[in-house]
Amino acid sequence: MKKLFGTDGMRGLAGEFPLDENTIEKAGASLARQSLEKLNRTPRFVIGRDTRQSGVWIEKAFCKGAAAIGAECSSAGVITTPGIAFLTKKYDFDAGIVVSASHNPFEDNGIKIFSPSGRKIDEKTESAIEKDIYDEHFVPRGKEIVCDDSKSVDFQNSYLQNLSDGFKDLSLANFKMVVDCANGAASKLAPRLFESFGAEVVAINFQPDGRNINKDCGSLHLEHLRAKVSETKADFGVAFDGDADRALFADEKGNLVDGDATLWIMANYLDSHGKLNNRKVVATVMSNIGLEIALQSKNIELLRAAVGDKYVLEELIKTKASLGGEQSGHIILPDKSLVGDGMMTTLFLLQAIRENGSTFSGLKRGFTQFPQILVNVKVREKVPFENVPAIARASEKLETELGGKGRLLLRYSGTENLARVMIEGENQSVIESQASGLAGVIKENLG
Repeated sequence: MKKLFGTDGMRGLAGEFPLDENTIEKAGASLARQSLEKLNRTPRFVIGRDTRQSGVWIEKAFCKGAAAIGAECSSAGVITTPGIAFLTKKYDFDAGIVVSASHNPFEDNGIKIFSPSGRKIDEKTESAIEKDIYDEHFVPRGKEIVCDDSKSVDFQNSYLQNLSDGFKDLSLANFKMVVDCANGAASKLAPRLFESFGAEVVAINFQPDGRNINKDCGSLHLEHLRAKVSETKADFGVAFDGDADRALFADEKGNLVDGDATLWIMANYLDSHGKLNNRKVVATVMSNIGLEIALQSKNIELLRAAVGDKYVLEELIKTKASLGGEQSGHIILPDKSLVGDGMMTTLFLLQAIRENGSTFSGLKRGFTQFPQILVNVKVREKVPFENVPAIARASEKLETELGGKGRLLLRYSGTENLARVMIEGENQSVIESQASGLAGVIKENLG
């Protein structure tokens, strides 16, 4: 039985298994069945979607399956992933469902499910849904019930109000910002939110047509944001992905501010307010060593989790840290939300700029991104590197050469027969030579 749920829900090409109508109905019915057995009452679900053309029929199919088992479904319409996580907790829904494939092209779609805590459902629930999907005898039958969307505007307003309430002292008068909405879930919500604080908003890619989500825009194509910031002489730029659970930025000079730089700025901000729990920040194995060194200078420890916001959250909860995230722009503040929220992250950065009376670029001082090189090597088999003496020796020698002022990450691809050699260090040409040398050893022994 092939596993259908990954680290960010169930994804696929819309219309094809597992994102075909029949399978989606079974997923909705399975979640409703599990909830009914657990609660012994009518389950209540809230569901929302991004702007993909397939989102409407996928939402209806999920609700049809859930209703066949007796669940009640309310639609929040087009809304961000963190918006659904918030609504699930705020209004005591038994689950929140997001129909989105995040930064993927419009042809794809996906389903991710949140528990009442606002956290993604556990693997046990996911496995039970997968089992029902593969069970040919599990066939939900019920009335043709359309999801209730009568409160969708109220739900969207409630989410925006919650964001505003967290930053009551923030004023963005005489402040110009460019907002790239990726033609996605934030297209109507984000400009409205920032304008409510008094900002002059230059919105781009905010006219979704069902097929242009993430297309040459948003957080995957920052060249447009950076150019627009420079062209309009804006103070700040932000680009969201399709479901706005993450964001990347441009400073007033048009320079990129990625997730690592964002973590540095937010760590300093929280620390200055005495809110950086245990003086720890959680990132992933992909975060630049420059972040680690910068945080060390402030006596702040960087903890590294596996790649994926799911693993960052697990480490945040385990260590009771108050800030974590990824280079890609997922930033999690567990005291506020258990899911990344691009608009909330943006408000935190804007508040830091205003409080410091600084430019955005000024807040990056103290953080230097180290040069990085990534080399892929084709291998015939994935033997643990430590079990190959020549590779183990070469890796140990390289670690010694880096001497705490660089980093080696050696791992296998999860989907291909490739070994990945990633090195960070102070000098680009030096790390290129080091990566080439280690890649040669791997090729000689495993290629």
